[in-house]
Amino acid sequence: MTVAIVTLDGFNEVDTFVAATILGRVQRPNSGVVIASPTPTVTSMNGITVSAHISCDELPSADGVIVGSGRRTREFADDAAFLQRLLLDPRRQLVGAQCSGALLLARLGLLEGVPVCTDAATTPWLTEAGFDVVNRPFTATGNTATAGGCLASQYLASWMIARWWGVDLAREALRSVAPTGEEDDYVKRAMRHVLSTMTGAR
Repeated sequence: MTVAIVTLDGFNEVDTFVAATILGRVQRPNSGVVIASPTPTVTSMNGITVSAHISCDELPSADGVIVGSGRRTREFADDAAFLQRLLLDPRRQLVGAQCSGALLLARLGLLEGVPVCTDAATTPWLTEAGFDVVNRPFTATGNTATAGGCLASQYLASWMIARWWGVDLAREALRSVAPTGEEDDYVKRAMRHVLSTMTGAR
């Protein structure tokens, strides 16, 4: 399974790197995490430049996609040509959005009729557009998930791991990054959010 993290100019480092780190803890054959960007390199909101592994045009080849947020997300959400490059299909992919990344999923028509999580700055935009924004860090409906607050990216990553490889492996991945001495509480809290969206999971 390959997860592509959509990373745009002005991106929030936490969105990309935390999710990539947790997903990268899963050591399974033919699985991996890649950075997908519209240009060969992108620079974060704090001046960190990273190279893309794949172009946004290659997103259909990914099994999972996480759309990160950043200072220029609204600009990208208003770019019709860019949106045409985001060929996402929740019927066969797990698709998640972090904070203002939800704007892109909304513009693609992937959040109609479902609860949406996002950050405080993005909430007014989505609410005014008629979306049901909820005051929670994470929610998922079917194969589509949204998370609000930078550190909620851990929920997107653990949700994908739980969906593909099981809840136990998701717990292991979270435990591997948890603060020392707080592992049990950290994993329990995170998995409570993830499990609430997975019928029958424990």
